Amino acid sequence: MIVTEICVLDCLVNDKPKAAQKTPSYYLLKIARLGDYLARASDPLLGNAVMWRGLSRLTDVERGAGVGGEFVGN
Repeated sequence: MIVTEICVLDCLVNDKPKAAQKTPSYYLLKIARLGDYLARASDPLLGNAVMWRGLSRLTDVERGAGVGGEFVGN
């Protein structure tokens, strides 16, 4: 289950050029970027609403990918 979410995150959100290590904070920032967080130097810290939006979008895309994968080729 976690592997699917990581694969979806890697496909959806573009990597920053400096990001070489894939740590938990790296993926939290990717989830925040799905929730419309721009990750600029002047932006405030992440909030609950941003993370909630990102997680809900990730869940929706993951479910859609799962449903689409079942019907392809039938």
